[in-house]
Amino acid sequence: MRRFFLFAFLNALLGVSGCHRTIWERYGEGLSLEIENRGGVPEAYTSYLSRDYAAYAPDPEHPGYTPFKRLRVNVHFVNSRDSSMNFNGQEGIEEGRRLIQNMNTLLHDNRKPYLPKGNTLPALPLRFDLQLTPRPDDPTDSTGIYFHYDDELYAYIAYGKDRNRSDRRVIDRYGVQLDTVLNIFVLGFHKDSLLSPTYKKTAVGIALGRALKINSWKHLGGGCWGSAKLSVHELGHILGLSHSWRGNDGCDDTPNHPNCWSCSEPPPCDSLCSNNVMDYNTYQNSWTPCQIGKVHYYFSSLNARQRRFLEPNWCHWDEQKTLILRDSVHWQSSRDLGGDVVVASGAVLYISRSRISMPPGGRIEVFPGGTLILEDCLLHNSCGKQWDGIFVAKSGKKTGKVIRRGDVRIVDVELKR
Repeated sequence: MRRFFLFAFLNALLGVSGCHRTIWERYGEGLSLEIENRGGVPEAYTSYLSRDYAAYAPDPEHPGYTPFKRLRVNVHFVNSRDSSMNFNGQEGIEEGRRLIQNMNTLLHDNRKPYLPKGNTLPALPLRFDLQLTPRPDDPTDSTGIYFHYDDELYAYIAYGKDRNRSDRRVIDRYGVQLDTVLNIFVLGFHKDSLLSPTYKKTAVGIALGRALKINSWKHLGGGCWGSAKLSVHELGHILGLSHSWRGNDGCDDTPNHPNCWSCSEPPPCDSLCSNNVMDYNTYQNSWTPCQIGKVHYYFSSLNARQRRFLEPNWCHWDEQKTLILRDSVHWQSSRDLGGDVVVASGAVLYISRSRISMPPGGRIEVFPGGTLILEDCLLHNSCGKQWDGIFVAKSGKKTGKVIRRGDVRIVDVELKR
């Protein structure tokens, strides 16, 4: 019933003439649509999929073309057995939530990059954030925030002969849902370190694939804002980004630079300081278009580790996620859509070198005068279910068009009407 009213609304909105009966036909009804490759990409198609990070960057005029993603996370406070070296109880729950809220604030407020000097790069929306995720099968777990008391593993020792910076034992011992949820471990300072008058307390962190470790702000002071910036930097590593001040990080819009802490330092820092999230600086508030595109490239890669952390919100049809295209659009990047795609009269949707996943029950509609061009691409459902296929409308002498070029495969289509 919802779809009936949606169709009626779209017919009126897109100006389909009432003088002629609109006839909808499913494209390929007479063809042999392949439905055997549910939930995956045929091996031969991997060579066609675009690896151009720029093509995956969100379009600021049409942000909906890059569906918003949610990364599942949880937070662990690792404490000494006497509970003196980290947060506990309700205070710990509030601090854990505050950490994720602050990280999301940073992810929602991308700033224009300082470098390259004089650049005209836009501050694109990131189109992803974090979601605390408790264990779904545990009714006692309502927060996704955990507390551990362990005199052997509570301390994060970044330097010296006893350093455990890259030690994964705390992750192996206390990790929760590591295959699908990014675990954030907040560890205390060692008691002996705090007793030393020469010990300098600094915020440190490390990305370790399925988890990241930072030290607790309980003994740093100033709240968790600085720890949130540090955590977002480590998150960038987990999402596939490298340090951007030296070497080749795979992005042309992140030039090498002196890695100055702030713009107030002496030359060359006054003119070559960076605010990039992947540099060591006091700002860490900017992601370049290429960096954002690289993250979404991994999000859309079916076998990528980063994709496993995503809430699969594309696995059900959502009317609110319907995309109505009114002009010419060229999609050269893979994506998982959550609603229908409507190609209006006069519009052209050109899909090439891409994997496009449609939601269960979703469809692509090409209105009279609209054109859909498919070239070396795959249309499927990435949830192991089926979608409705492509529907082409005819009204009077006007009809929608579907043009196929190269190797095009349309799979996982529900053939029963």
